[in-house]
Formats: sequence, C-alpha cells, structure tokens
Amino acid sequence: MKINFIIKDKIKTLSFLFICLFVFLLQINSSILNAIPMDNDQSGLVTEELRLKIPSKFKKIWLQAEKEVWEPWLSIQDGFLGRQIFWDKEKEEALILVNWENKKLWKSISMNEVNEVQEKFEENVKTSLNTNVNPFELIYEGELVKQG
Repeated sequence: MKINFIIKDKIKTLSFLFICLFVFLLQINSSILNAIPMDNDQSGLVTEELRLKIPSKFKKIWLQAEKEVWEPWLSIQDGFLGRQIFWDKEKEEALILVNWENKKLWKSISMNEVNEVQEKFEENVKTSLNTNVNPFELIYEGELVKQG
C-alpha cells in the first residue's frame, strides 16, 4: 500500500515536471524573441486603430462629421501622416486607421485636446440627427507598430 502511494506520488511529480518542461519549450520561439516590443519603440511608424459601431442609417452623418471635425484637427497635428476609413456593411462597424510618424508625437497630444475634439464631433452628430445621444459606440482602440 505504501509503495503504491510512493509510486503515485513520483508519477505526479514527474508529470508536473514534464508539463513545466513542455510549456517552457513552447515559449522558446526565435520570432517572438526577435520581435520589437511595442511599448519600448517610440521612434517608428505607428498606426492608431479605432473600431466603432456605425448603424447603416447613420453612416452618411458619421462620415460628414468625421470630415468636418476630425480631418481638419488631425491635419494640423505634428506627426500625423494620414488616415484610412473602412466600413463593414454586414457588421455595421467602422475601422479607422490613423498613421503617425511615431508614438512619441502621437502620445504628446493631450487627452484634454482629444476630448474637446470628440465633444465637438458628438455635438455635430447630435445636432445633425436631432438627438441627445451619440449613436456611435467605440468598440476598440489600440495601436499597430510596423515590424522590421
């Protein structure tokens, strides 16, 4: 009985060690090791990624507000290189990709200034739609850094 317990205990220990070794070996991947960490690279091209919920019936109003509010403001920002706007009819989602010369210039823009422009955008939309609510929900925001 005691031998069974010792054998089972050794099997558990060996199983645990094999699992740890397996996980460790999966972590060794030269492409991951050579990737540029996103947070440390402030000098290369960076793309701001925004996803929004844009109902079909409001698509024209959204595009008009983008053109009237965000385009003029972005065009005067240091480091702004351009942007692309996509819209998925089936999902009723927009994808906005804003290219910046580097992350440092992009992140040097104060959040207060960005919030002010967003408020102007929302007021533009609410006035155009004669409503008190901005119908465009931000689904995701992130960044893409060009690799090597």
